Amino acid sequence: MKPSPSADLEPLRRRQLSAGWWSLLVFLLLGIALEALHGLKVGAYLTPSNSTRRLLWTLAHAHGTLLALVQIAFALSLPVLPRPDGDTAKLASRLLQTSAGLIPAGFFLGGIWIQGGDPGIGIVLVPVGALMLVVSIGLIARASGPAK
Repeated sequence: MKPSPSADLEPLRRRQLSAGWWSLLVFLLLGIALEALHGLKVGAYLTPSNSTRRLLWTLAHAHGTLLALVQIAFALSLPVLPRPDGDTAKLASRLLQTSAGLIPAGFFLGGIWIQGGDPGIGIVLVPVGALMLVVSIGLIARASGPAK
């Protein structure tokens, strides 16, 4: 007897769920650190000349937290997707996890080395991660069945 498609996806579901929860922990801790920088009135974070850094680090925290929740939602939806193809689900998972790392990392790194009010070179990771995210979400949407 051949195992059901959802049984084949169980290891993937568990990895994705774990990645989502660990990511959520990391980005919630980043948020707490940012609040501490604000509360302690750290000049490298709060002075007007560092507004770009503050914005980029806030974007890193917000995007990381949101993408962690997206990863958890994907893991929880895997067993109920009407058309889950194993290879497609694995690709979507890899792309989603990679984008969940690249996007916040790009914002964070872009905020470390600011050049004249512009983000540092690390910001180039953001559009790469965004493209991966779009492809991943497209694959997941296609596996969810036809749009009504």
